[in-house]
Amino acid sequence: MSAQTTTSTPSTADFAATRRQLWAALEARDEPAATAAVLGAHDAGVPAEDLLLDVIGAVQARVGAEWATGRIGVAQEHAATAIQDRVVAALAHRTADGTRPETGEAPRRVTVACVDGEWHALPARLLAEVLRGRGFLVDYLGAHVPTPHLIAHLHQTGTDVVALSSSLPVRLPTAHAAVTAVQAIGLPVLVGGAAFGPDGRYARLLGADGWAPDARAAARLLAAGPPRTHAARPAAGELPHLADQEYTLVTRARTQLVRQVLQGLEDAVPAMASYTDRQRERTAEDIAHIVDFLGASLYADDAELFTGFVTWTAGILRSRGVPGDALVAALDLLADAQHDFPRARAHLAAGRRALLRVPAPPAPGPHS
Repeated sequence: MSAQTTTSTPSTADFAATRRQLWAALEARDEPAATAAVLGAHDAGVPAEDLLLDVIGAVQARVGAEWATGRIGVAQEHAATAIQDRVVAALAHRTADGTRPETGEAPRRVTVACVDGEWHALPARLLAEVLRGRGFLVDYLGAHVPTPHLIAHLHQTGTDVVALSSSLPVRLPTAHAAVTAVQAIGLPVLVGGAAFGPDGRYARLLGADGWAPDARAAARLLAAGPPRTHAARPAAGELPHLADQEYTLVTRARTQLVRQVLQGLEDAVPAMASYTDRQRERTAEDIAHIVDFLGASLYADDAELFTGFVTWTAGILRSRGVPGDALVAALDLLADAQHDFPRARAHLAAGRRALLRVPAPPAPGPHS
């Protein structure tokens, strides 16, 4: 019998087994084992696209969740992500160049990049490889691409469409600038990533030509042809709610606000008296993130963006053993500093109400 066997559609169980193997390899920081798990599944007939999205992508989501709950540190998260990126490269190097797009036309050229300041590059890398597998010509520019450099690259290439990725809503202002700049040279922009909201609401707000919730959806949209650039789209100065200058003033005062809230917390939360220098640093970092997300919610004029962040933060702090009243106190201190900014105070009040609805943590037990 020939060594070549007929393959069948992979099952959920196939994916689960490969995900377990990949996760175990990442935990052990064993790059050869991680590569072997994915390439072995590919040899067994699992399509490369499924491995990219349903195995590597799914495991990366677990990496993020483990970091968020404090079960792994930043260094471990970075190490796991670096291994994942090299596994993607190994898979890409052994797969075929792909087929033509479904339209049967010549392959379209797509530039895939992360917006300025966005360092979470793996989602964009996965999209780039999915598009290559489907026959597109792809320029993958990676993480943190400053908008002027992106535009310079586009002037030098024959790109048909630009796909921009961002995971953090705090990058929405820079994403807006990138979308506007690319459209200004006559190219359409497709955006994706958690920064744009689960339903793409912020993509529409910023005037992107298209939004996709995941790589497969993006590939389907691009196979139908590059989206048309909007004839009328919002530019940086055309979001009416920005006229109140609250976003600008809050972001400019970021350093002062962090210092002010940190000092206020020392009086409001007695436990801070015993904090180590590292704990104080982390508290300052947390306050800075709160201010950043407040700024993003003001830019998007959407209090839900802020409330979603503070309730997520409450869970993170709870896993660290930080009392929940510390976060409420931080929002109150920020609100006191925003007495001239009605939108900011409204967003902070919405965040406070959301925190009061967060379920109390379970009673301490043997595994707490």
